[in-house]
Amino acid sequence: MSCDFMAYRKVCDAQAGPLDREALHCSGSSELDWDLDKEELQEAGPSSDCTQMQQGDCQRSGCSDPGPDPEFMEPIQNSVSVSPHGRFERLQEDPNYISHFTRTTGHKGQRRLHCFILRYFLAGVGIFVLGILVGWFTHTSSKRPAAPSPESSDLLEELLRGIKADKINALQKSFSSLADDSEESRARYLYRQWIGLGLTDVHLYNHTVLLSLPGSTPNTITDRSSHQCFLPHGSPCDQRGPTDLLRQQFSYAAYSAVGSVQGEVVDVQYASLEDLRRAKDSLNLTNQIAVVKLGQAPLLYKLSLLSDFGFRGVLLYIDPCDAPSGRNIWHEAFQVTLNPGGNPSFAGSGGSLTSLLVQPISAFLAKTLLSSPSVGQGADACTPLSMPPDAEQKKITLTIGNQMSYKKIYNVVGYLKGKKNPDRHILVGSRHDSDQGGGTSAIMTQLIAALTEQTKQGWVPDRTTLFCSWGGTALGNIGSYEWGKDNSVVLQSSAVAYVSLNSPVRGTETLRATASPTLLQLTSDIQRRQLLSCIRGGNCPGPNVSSLQLPGDASFFANELAVPTMEFAFEQTKAENTETTGFLSEAQFSAESPETLDPLFKFHETIAKMTAEAIMRLVSDPVLPFYPLDIVLDVQNKLKDKNAVSPPLLSSASSLRDHAAFFQSEAMRPANDPKERDPSHIRMLNDVLRDLEKSFIIPQTPTGVFRNLLYSLPGKNPQFSILKFSQDAVLHCSVTSKVAKHHALNKEALCHSAKNQSLSLILRALRSAERLVGFGLDLFENYPSSTK
Repeated sequence: MSCDFMAYRKVCDAQAGPLDREALHCSGSSELDWDLDKEELQEAGPSSDCTQMQQGDCQRSGCSDPGPDPEFMEPIQNSVSVSPHGRFERLQEDPNYISHFTRTTGHKGQRRLHCFILRYFLAGVGIFVLGILVGWFTHTSSKRPAAPSPESSDLLEELLRGIKADKINALQKSFSSLADDSEESRARYLYRQWIGLGLTDVHLYNHTVLLSLPGSTPNTITDRSSHQCFLPHGSPCDQRGPTDLLRQQFSYAAYSAVGSVQGEVVDVQYASLEDLRRAKDSLNLTNQIAVVKLGQAPLLYKLSLLSDFGFRGVLLYIDPCDAPSGRNIWHEAFQVTLNPGGNPSFAGSGGSLTSLLVQPISAFLAKTLLSSPSVGQGADACTPLSMPPDAEQKKITLTIGNQMSYKKIYNVVGYLKGKKNPDRHILVGSRHDSDQGGGTSAIMTQLIAALTEQTKQGWVPDRTTLFCSWGGTALGNIGSYEWGKDNSVVLQSSAVAYVSLNSPVRGTETLRATASPTLLQLTSDIQRRQLLSCIRGGNCPGPNVSSLQLPGDASFFANELAVPTMEFAFEQTKAENTETTGFLSEAQFSAESPETLDPLFKFHETIAKMTAEAIMRLVSDPVLPFYPLDIVLDVQNKLKDKNAVSPPLLSSASSLRDHAAFFQSEAMRPANDPKERDPSHIRMLNDVLRDLEKSFIIPQTPTGVFRNLLYSLPGKNPQFSILKFSQDAVLHCSVTSKVAKHHALNKEALCHSAKNQSLSLILRALRSAERLVGFGLDLFENYPSSTK
């Protein structure tokens, strides 16, 4: 009886749901289906109970048991199949239908076969998935965690947040507290520090070079009429104090001729050709001693003119009216170098690079020798130093005792390898030879620390960064020239850009940015963004960006390799006085310590952040942030005087502008878009952009003038340097009477065709650049698009 009730309830439950309990009162037809003989149930006996229990177990275990004999369950199967709602409709309506209808007809062997097939199928799928997972983990185990896209502003912001003024301050204190202050000690310290920060490929190079150093006794200037002897900074020789020996280290001209010369003092102001012509009209200049102001033209160019005019000695000074605001230079002498760059192995007798005896002096001593009247102290009332017309020419004796010595200088070079283009190098240069760098080693080390920290977080640059700390910079950029010449073959194809930290903080008056025209846009953008949150609370000057030639380690890369360069620096000189003060940086004063100049190191932090952003863009942008159109606009700006240039030159410049404008236009966007071009063609595009400045290298220029035509001299009107000096050469021919024999042929050619030769060199450069841009256009116009 109990089994009868159980069987009946099973069927009713199976038909429950939307029947509203009607299944509890089963119809007679249903009773006929389930009117089982008691004897049949009794014959089943305990097996019936076991069947029910096994069926429950089967439901829970997922068909691990074949179930009861279908003979006993046939009536139940028929009952369920004739549901009033229909079989397929019921399957959709009742979510519990599967759990109720677990007993189906079929043979026990088929059930086992189906279960075995399911088991093996699931096992196979599991093994397959496991194999995929194992392979994936094996393939990616050596990869670094995912990092933000290099183009992401979040990555740049994170990099800049890691650059802190207090960190730079701590690095500077550590660097300046070295017990051994020699160049070798500084270089080895940086070598160890860079390795500790995570650069795995760091090299320490040394070069044996000829150095010009101060002599054992100070150089002197003696007034022959009064027999009074002066030191370069203006103090009498017999009143030397304990600090005079230290001052002597910053009061000489490296690679000057040595010995003594007697002569009359001649005031030639800035030693321009006009100044020299006026002096020659009234005086005999042969074997005399010129008193010359720094500024307006490169020092080496001035010295070449003075030598041609017959002078034997030169006294250099800075006019107080040209001096940086707030700095008293009256009693300060300084150091200069006559070395144009590299190891001066070609030096003449005694190691000198000139026949002139050259000595820097203070403004106070220059005033004394020129018998100049007093000058006003206010900036508006300042009167430039000059010799009065009726003043008597003083006769002096100039004695110079520099010593030449072969010594080793050291360079430190560390690599941060790129991933996609590891053979394309962004060079970042600083100096460690003296304190002139204004905390440059501390800024460089902070940059390395910030960038390597990003690599530890998973960022990998596209291009390789070379961090370079140079030795021998103060004596003529010897370290950068020697390393560059040793690696010139590789650098010709690998060097992409040079970011300079030659002297980043030498004042707090003006933020100046210098860049080749290729990088003017990038430099302006960076400077503008940084000035929005500058250290003066928003009261900051606008962008001050130019392509002036300035002394420093960038000269080798700009002149010999034609690599685009850029540099950010704070200085004390006012921006609007660049025509007069543009070359005052050639003078190296006994530098103030970075702690004195910038106690909070906020100026150092600003330079570090701007340099970091430049590096990030240069190593990560798929297409280099170079702008050919800026080059052409710069060229056309220098050719504004149409009366001074030929029509073919103007026509070539206009044609180059059209090609460059199309090269950067929206029509060429697919060629410039990394998402629409394959990596090999993006690489070709970058090579065209990189090599464009190489078209503007000319074989020879006047002494002290950059070979790269894209860099200009300070002045109100932009002009090609070689055009300016070709005009000087014509005037030079009319006023010089003494020309050395071994220069006779060159001088004659320069006099008669200097201007035409200069214009011809510019025209050749423009046509070369136009061909290169045209090659870039052909490269992408003729390449079939992958989307076609």
